[in-house]
Order: sequence, then structure tokens, then C-alpha cells
Amino acid sequence: MASQLDITKHDARDPNPWLAMYLDSSIPINEYTKRALMRDNDSRSATYLRPLISVWSKITMFFLHIFKFFFPKLFNSSKVLHRVLAWGLKNFVSPDANLLIFRHFHAGSEILQFIASNINGITLKTSPLKPHNFEDVKDDLFLDHDLNLYNFIINLNHELKEKGLSITKQENLDLSMISEDQFDHIEFPTKWTNFLDLRSAIDLFTPFYQLFLTSNDFVRASNSLQLDETIAIYTTQILGTPGHLGLVNNKHPMVPTSTYSAGYRLVLHGLASETLHEILVNIKLGKSLDGIMTPTTLDT
Repeated sequence: MASQLDITKHDARDPNPWLAMYLDSSIPINEYTKRALMRDNDSRSATYLRPLISVWSKITMFFLHIFKFFFPKLFNSSKVLHRVLAWGLKNFVSPDANLLIFRHFHAGSEILQFIASNINGITLKTSPLKPHNFEDVKDDLFLDHDLNLYNFIINLNHELKEKGLSITKQENLDLSMISEDQFDHIEFPTKWTNFLDLRSAIDLFTPFYQLFLTSNDFVRASNSLQLDETIAIYTTQILGTPGHLGLVNNKHPMVPTSTYSAGYRLVLHGLASETLHEILVNIKLGKSLDGIMTPTTLDT
């Protein structure tokens, strides 16, 4: 599929939409990530399997919803869930999709660290999640990711209100936690069974998520996707650039949406994290972003 993103293969009468998106530079995103995402979109799994898996996932989730209503505590085990997830990621998910999944935890952790380090007067500690192998997934990685996000927002706003503080634009940014990691140091499996694209993998795993988590954990995980808007607002308040909110599609966390759309919104969540992280990387490198920062104003 790599050749599909080669400009020399361009056919003006049959242009590849993913080549267009790959070459487009209107949205800030890590180049390595963009290439993996476009190859993932252009994969046979995404073309042929995803529609079938998506339908199966929604039907299964419907019956699991009924099952969990009558037996809410049966099968609840985050440990079993994460062992299933680690096994599935290692044996069936493509290298590009695994890259996108692993990068997400690193980018998200660094964004929360950035916010905590750039609000005057607070002493908030974060719990970074930076997995480097499939064994790390088994340590309740996905569940802890959601818990960290909610606890971060609760603790941050409690401290702000308790101390009478607010989030304001920072002239001297601390970007020491923002890395330019390309993830070329992690070798993901490339067996013939590693073919599932990102969306297919998410849709396939979501019913297992619903089965092995409590209803509260599952609904909270789904609703956490809309917190993209909240995290983006915190960051733009620090940067003084509200225009970047236009890159966020998961919005309105006070009005939750159906869990049946979690797969699609999870990919949007990953994209929002990647674009915001790339903005911070570019600021750290001193690249111009609407005149936000110059290299002399950074505290790295």
C-alpha cells in the first residue's frame, strides 16, 4: 500500500483520495502518523472488512446492552479485557494501526503534562501512560487512560476554584515534556495475520470492552471522547489561540452521544490529540503558528 501514496503513481482520471490527504498540509499532524493513517485508510481491511465488522459490532453491542442490564456484574474484569486487547493487538492488528494506537497514549500524556505545567499557581501531578510493548497494555492501559483524563479535569478544576485561579495565556511556555518521538524504535508484528485496520480493530474490540467493564466504566469511556473540546480549550487558553478549536470534532461533553458511535469518535479523538500535539511540537521547534510564539519566548 505504500506505493498508493507515491505521487508518481498519480492518475489524474482516477486520483487516490488518500494521496490527496497525505500531500495536504492544511492540518498539522506528525508526518509519520499521517502516512500510517492514510495507509490504514487505503488498506484492504478498511475497504472490505470494516463495513461488515461495523455492523457486527453494533448488533453485538445491542444484545450486550440488554445482557448487562440483567447481569451487570457478570464477566466484569478489566484484567481479562486488557489481556484480550494485548493479544488481539499483537496478533491481528496491522503495524500502522498499532503505531496509531501506541502513539495516542504518548501524545495524550504529554498534552496533559503540558497543561499542568503551564498554569500558574497549581501543583497538579499527572500520571503519564507511555506504553512501549504489548505487555504494557495488560496493566489496564485503556481503562487508566480514561480514568486519568477524568481525574485530571476534576483535580485541576478543584484546585483552580479552591485557589481562585484561572487558566491564562502564558508568555513563557514550558514545553520540556513535548517530544518529537517518531516511534521508529518500536517494531510492531508484521505476520500475515496482522492485517486489521484501525477502525475495524476498534469496532471488533468495543463489544469486548462493553462485556468486561462495568456499565459505568464503559459509558464513561465513551463519553470521555467528547472531552477533546475541554482539553483543547485549556490548551488554547494557555496559548491564547482559540482558532485551534476548529480542529476538534468531538464536542459538547455535557451532551453525551450514543455508545454505538464510539468507534468512529475514537478515531476522531486520536486525530484531535495528534493535531494538538503537533501544534505544540511546532511551537517547541520555533515554527510560526499565526505568530503565537517565537523561539525566544520558549522555556524548554
